[in-house]
Amino acid sequence: MKKLWDFGWGMYKKYEEGINYLIFGFLAFVLNYALYYLFSKVMDLHYLVATVLSWALTVVFAYWTNRTFVFKSKNKDAKSLFGEFVSFIGARVATELLEVALMFLMVDCAHLNEFISKFVCQVIVILANYFLSKLWIFKEKK
Repeated sequence: MKKLWDFGWGMYKKYEEGINYLIFGFLAFVLNYALYYLFSKVMDLHYLVATVLSWALTVVFAYWTNRTFVFKSKNKDAKSLFGEFVSFIGARVATELLEVALMFLMVDCAHLNEFISKFVCQVIVILANYFLSKLWIFKEKK
């Protein structure tokens, strides 16, 4: 049993960033989807309004988890933190616009189910957000 644990822990440490991103990305996905359902079906808001509201709340959660657990940002001073946060929000705005456009195309133009469309959009957005975070926002400064 110890060998299995050691192997599992070794694999986790080797791929820690990717595994943590998947874990917290999944949690962000669940949060986004649950909030979308709440706004869309419980509060009866238009699906595009529900998409934007669920995104806004999820992005705060995503910044904190990405900064703290995934990319383990070392930025501590106010100027660096502000720049990191603004970059994060900017990237998330770009991917949110992508999501809204894709939702419009899939739901209004292609007449696909809004929840299946939301799922497809979330997969695309999570991948785009990882690469933007890794290559731009939380990139180690030399």
